[in-house]
Amino acid sequence: MVKEVERAGIPVVHICTVTPISMTVGANRIVPAIAIPHPLGNPALDKDEEKEIRRKIVEKALDALTTEVDGQTIFD
Repeated sequence: MVKEVERAGIPVVHICTVTPISMTVGANRIVPAIAIPHPLGNPALDKDEEKEIRRKIVEKALDALTTEVDGQTIFD
C-alpha cells in the first residue's frame, strides 16, 4: 500500500518497530518506533516523558516527509 500511495505522488512515512519489514514492503521513508506493543510510546514512563518520546517520533516523521529520498531511507 505504501508504494501505491507514493506512486500517486503522495509522500509516505512508515513508522514501524521492525524496519526490515518496512524494507521488504518497499517503504521509502522509514522511521523506527519504540516497541511492538506500543510503537509510539512507553506506558511505563510518566506522562511528560512519554509525550516527549511521541513528539520526537512525529517530528522525525514530519522531517522525513519533507526530505527528498532516492530509494529506501531509514531516519534514525
